Amino acid sequence: MLQLRAFILLGLCFAVPAQAGLFSDDEARLKTQQLEARVLKLESLEDTIKQQTKALLDLQSQLDDLKNQLRDLRGKNEELAHGLQDAEKREKDFYVDLDTRVRRFESADTTAAGAANGAADPSDPAPEDRAFEGAYAWVKAGNNANALQAFQDFIDKYPEAVHMPNALYWLAGSQFALKDSKSALATYEKLLSAYPSAPKAADAMLNMASCQQSLKQHAAAQKTLKQLIAKYPNSAAADKAHKLLAAAK
Repeated sequence: MLQLRAFILLGLCFAVPAQAGLFSDDEARLKTQQLEARVLKLESLEDTIKQQTKALLDLQSQLDDLKNQLRDLRGKNEELAHGLQDAEKREKDFYVDLDTRVRRFESADTTAAGAANGAADPSDPAPEDRAFEGAYAWVKAGNNANALQAFQDFIDKYPEAVHMPNALYWLAGSQFALKDSKSALATYEKLLSAYPSAPKAADAMLNMASCQQSLKQHAAAQKTLKQLIAKYPNSAAADKAHKLLAAAK
């Protein structure tokens, strides 16, 4: 554009003297100003076109970036979909395998019960152990409904079992996970009443407080936390109780 302007002005230098006989100095000056104004207008228009062109190029670049991002997202979405399908298949296979094992344990219990002239050996811990392991497998699988039923069956079938404290603990946990805080609280209380020295007694008290909070029994929950700290001061559950009490202040 600077070259264009120089060219026009150069032309004016030759044109104005040649027409000196036709125009007065004022008229020549006016013509020159008009031409300069047109040159400035053209320069401004050129700048505008350059800016618009740059803006369009920037938009095109952004559009290309968005297209690339969309392509990447579609690819990741397909990967996630395949991953979800694989996870669902693995979960289904796991439950089928778990159900097969549980049925095998039940069949073994039935066979053992019919052995030795039709009488089971009450001192044999194997059926009890298998029943507890089968119930706990549902806990690890995250199936709280089946875990609840399995632990309830275990408690009914083996009331004197060595696994009873743990069975009560996991039964209460399943009840709480299924939003039955009232039943869970009662089960934790039963555990602590019958087995105050159980390895999970401190955790049971901490979970009791959670049940009470869920039931809007806030004062009772704080009391339970304080009793937990007093009764099991060196436990990890007591440390959590300290933090919960501090947060409630």
